[in-house]
Parts: sequence; C-alpha cells; structure tokens
Amino acid sequence: MSETIETDVLVIGAGIAGAGVAAALADTHSVVVVERESQAGYHSTGRSAAIFIPNYGNEVIRGLNRASAPMFHHRDTGLFPEPLLTARGSLTVADEDGVATCEEFVRDGIGVEAISVDKALSLVPILSRDYVKAAAYQEDAQDIDVNALHQGWLRKASALGVRLFTNTEVTSANRVAGGWIVNASDKVFSARIIINAAGAWADLTAAIFGAKPLGLTPLRRSIAVLPAPDGHDTRNWPLVDDVNEAWYLKPDGGRMFVSPADEIPVEPHDAYVDDMILAEGLYRFEQAVTVPVNRVERSWAGLRTFAPDRTPVAGFDDSVDDFFWLAGQGGYGIQTSPALSALAAALIRGRAPDANVEPLLSRLSPARFTSHP
Repeated sequence: MSETIETDVLVIGAGIAGAGVAAALADTHSVVVVERESQAGYHSTGRSAAIFIPNYGNEVIRGLNRASAPMFHHRDTGLFPEPLLTARGSLTVADEDGVATCEEFVRDGIGVEAISVDKALSLVPILSRDYVKAAAYQEDAQDIDVNALHQGWLRKASALGVRLFTNTEVTSANRVAGGWIVNASDKVFSARIIINAAGAWADLTAAIFGAKPLGLTPLRRSIAVLPAPDGHDTRNWPLVDDVNEAWYLKPDGGRMFVSPADEIPVEPHDAYVDDMILAEGLYRFEQAVTVPVNRVERSWAGLRTFAPDRTPVAGFDDSVDDFFWLAGQGGYGIQTSPALSALAAALIRGRAPDANVEPLLSRLSPARFTSHP
C-alpha cells in the first residue's frame, strides 16, 4: 500500500495558475502540486504567446490586469533576474467592413489611439493599403516572458518546500474528517484543501470531488511560425490584430507567429493543429498583407479554457467544502496570474484580498454559476 503524503493544500495542475498559487501560499501552508503530464506547464502555459495589454478583456479582466501590473513592473529580481516585460506595442487594423468596430474600439478603450493608415503601414510595412482602412494603436502593450514567470514561481515554491509530482493524475477522492484523501496514479495524498488549477481538465477534476461542473470550455487556438519576409526586420514590429479577430500577427525574434485567432470548442486533450482551420486563417492574413505565405516553419495549437461569461473562476465551491476553483483564465491567464495567485492565497488564508481586487470577488466566484436566487 502506498505511503500517504500529507499536506495542507493539494494543488491540481502545475501551469501558470497552479505554480503561482503554490508560490503565493507556501510561506504559510505546506503545499503539494500534482501534474498529470511529464512536465509543468505542458499545455496552455507552455504554448502561450502572451502579451500584457492593460486594455485587454472585459471589465473584470482589466481590473485583474491593473492589480497584476505592479508585479510585472517591479519584479523580484531574485526570482526573475531578467525583465518579465519587453516593449512591443499593439496595432489593430480594420478593413472596410471593420471601420465602425475600430472606431468603437478607440472610443471605448483606455490608452487606445486612432492612427492614420500611413502610420500603420510605417509600423508594419507588409500591411496592404488596399486592406487597411482604419487603425488603432496601444503603446503600452508589452511581451511577457512566460517561461521566466512560470519558472520563477516554481523556483520560489520549491525553495519554500513545495513538492511537485509530475506524471501524477488524480483518479479518485474521498472526503474525510478535516480534509480529503486523494488517489493520483500510484500515490495517495491527504490534504485539508484542494485547489483545482487543472486548466482544460478543471470541470472533469471537479466531478472527481463531487463538485458540479461550471461549464468551462476548452477552445483550441492555432499558431503558424513564418519566416520574416525578405528584406524586412520584424523584431521591432508591434503585435498586429484584425479588429474583427480574423487573424493576428506577433513578431518573435526574426520570425512571425500568425494565428487564425480560432476558438474551436474541443474536449480536453493534447491539442494539435487542424490544417484546414490554419490554412483558412493564413489565407485571411494574406489578404491583409503584400507578401505571400510561402512556407510554414512549424505550427502548434493550445487550449484556452473559458467560463461561460469569459471571466476567470476563483473561489471556494459553495457546495463542496474545502474545494477551491482557480480556473477558466482563457486567453488572459498569464497577464492576470499575479493578481489571481495573490487573491487565491488570501482567500485560502481567510484574509481580505487586495483592496483593488476585492470588488471583483462576486464576479470571480464559482457561486455565480451554481447559486440560484
């Protein structure tokens, strides 16, 4: 019979959510993290081309962005020796059908400036004048070094005594006095509190603990890596996205990441590219630029898991004791992770969260899906 591994908190999932909350909690609680894959951050975290855009997302996301910004801008250099953010900028373009949407984006956005078509083409010279009829720019958009952020939190967690078990998938759980007994692969864990940071598998994980699913949906997104166009240095180009989310371009070194901005509902799995979806997206991209797509160096897909209202879930389940949700971060999980990690740690400690985040609690709580008037 396996020896029971005892801990205050068992975190399920070692992506950005699980690593962040483990690092945030471990100075007051013993913490164990279990990860079903062979390495931490194998799925969404490891496949994210993240960018920090304060104006990105709905009202709740923007609040989390603001609360996360200080950690990015004033990082702990012991954990993160190199900067977590690098200047990038974000350019939004519109064809004739998207002009009104682009005008609305400028009007309603914060830090969004309308710019001329000439200015847009000077920033990204391969854009087609025949396609671009309106443009907007966000100067404060910055690249996030996702690996540095994730690894820094894993190092902090490890230094505080957190144990990480990979290749360890939760298969069953039983409620006992004062906590949980959890079977995972060939191991048994005893924990007082469970944190469900299982990403695309969060609803399936919840069912193991007797919690109702929240309707979390993994959405597949694809990316193609293209060489820089001949005669162009892409390194200082901004991120470029179509205002109607038909495609986006993110420079990376001397290459270009081009995505069809697809959101295809799928079951939780090791995501792979649908060649037809990628080809359709690259065709839309070609209509917006003056260079053809002659070669795809490589491609990949990842899962972005959303709650029904496209807002993350952070809080204790209202029906199952000592079961905490930290899931549904969608496409915002990297840039909101500092705020969500601190919030989760505060709630688990029974303390008040940051004053800037506290007004968001009811809109983050899982009870918004399971409670009825």
